[in-house]
Amino acid sequence: MRLISPPRRGGHSPAYPAPADPGSRQARRVRGLRRLLTIGAALALLVLVAQPAHAEPAWMLSAEDSLEDVLDNIRNWIMGIAATLATVMLSVGGVIRMMAGGDPGEVERSNRAFKSAGWGYGIATLAPLAVEILKGIVGE
Repeated sequence: MRLISPPRRGGHSPAYPAPADPGSRQARRVRGLRRLLTIGAALALLVLVAQPAHAEPAWMLSAEDSLEDVLDNIRNWIMGIAATLATVMLSVGGVIRMMAGGDPGEVERSNRAFKSAGWGYGIATLAPLAVEILKGIVGE
């Protein structure tokens, strides 16, 4: 089916291409980009609105007393970053699943996001073990 614009003064009516089929690859891609932009805007708003809970400085440059303190800090950073990214992936997967509307491709995308979240939580859980192994290797 082709959409035709109303006749112009000259009596001719230029034809415009028909819109993409709602199930087509292009339509799914446009819906996915809209969803991605919506999620990105929501996360950006969350980051901009979030206020620090305390007035302590975020960065503290100081020398640690021992190698064990340095390794403990590394462990804490790994756990924090992995858990944060896993929580974001879990949230993104949940939003994708809610907005999927039964589309098998979108459900698969949400499953991949959930799987990534699981890997992130696994890394966060195993970070203390990795640091203990590093301590054993270094001899601390």
